[in-house]
Amino acid sequence: MSGQDPRGPEVPDPLLIRDANLVDVAELGFPVPPDGYPLVWEPGDRAALRPVVEIEARAAVLNAVVAATFGAPAELTAGWLEQNGLREAVTTPEWLFLSEGQGSAELYGLHIEALWALAWLLGVAEELDPSQYCGDGLALWLPDLSAGESFEAWQARSIPEPRQPEEAAQLLDLHYCLDWGHVQALMNGEPHPGATQPYVVGQRRWALEWAIVFSGPYHEPPPAWDEIDLAS
Repeated sequence: MSGQDPRGPEVPDPLLIRDANLVDVAELGFPVPPDGYPLVWEPGDRAALRPVVEIEARAAVLNAVVAATFGAPAELTAGWLEQNGLREAVTTPEWLFLSEGQGSAELYGLHIEALWALAWLLGVAEELDPSQYCGDGLALWLPDLSAGESFEAWQARSIPEPRQPEEAAQLLDLHYCLDWGHVQALMNGEPHPGATQPYVVGQRRWALEWAIVFSGPYHEPPPAWDEIDLAS
C-alpha cells in the first residue's frame, strides 16, 4: 500500500495560482477577468487525472471523429472503434456523426485541439501554449486507422507519462480565464484576443475539464464528455 490518497494530491492555493495565471493572461494579450471571477477549485480540494486508459480511449474516439471530418468512411472509424471495444466510450452524438454523418463536420474538426490537450495530459505533447496551434507530431502519435493499428498496439507504442494533476489544474485555470476574454470580445463585437482562434482555448479547456477530477465539498461527480459546460 502506497498510502496515497486516491483523490489525488491537494491542489495548490487557487488564489496564488489565479494571480500567477492573470500575469500570463495579460502577457498573451487577453483582458484580465474581474475581481471575484469564480475559482476552478477551493482551498483544500484535491485533484487527480482520470485513469490513463480512459484518457487514451477518449483520444482514440476523437481521432476517429476527426478522421471522419476528413472523409474517412464509417467502416474505418465507427468500425474501428467497435472492433477495438471502444463503443461505450463514444457519445451518442459522436456515434451518429460517425455512423450516419449527422452533425457538423466543421465543428467536430475543431476537436483536434482537444486531442492536443489530451496528448499533453499523457505527456506526449511537450507544451500547451495558448498562442500556438497543435503540433505537427499529433497525427504520428494517434492510432493509424488506415493501417489497422489496434488500440492495444497503439497503447504499447504510445508509452504515456501522465502529467501531475496540480500542473494540469493550473493550466485549466489559465484556459478558464482566457475563455472569459473570448466571451467578452464576442459580446462586445470586438476582435478576438490572442494569437490563435477562440476554439483553441475552448477545446483545450473542454479536454482539461473532462480529464481532471476534483474532490471537495463543492464538486459534483465527474461529468461525461458531452456534459462539460463551457458556458459556465
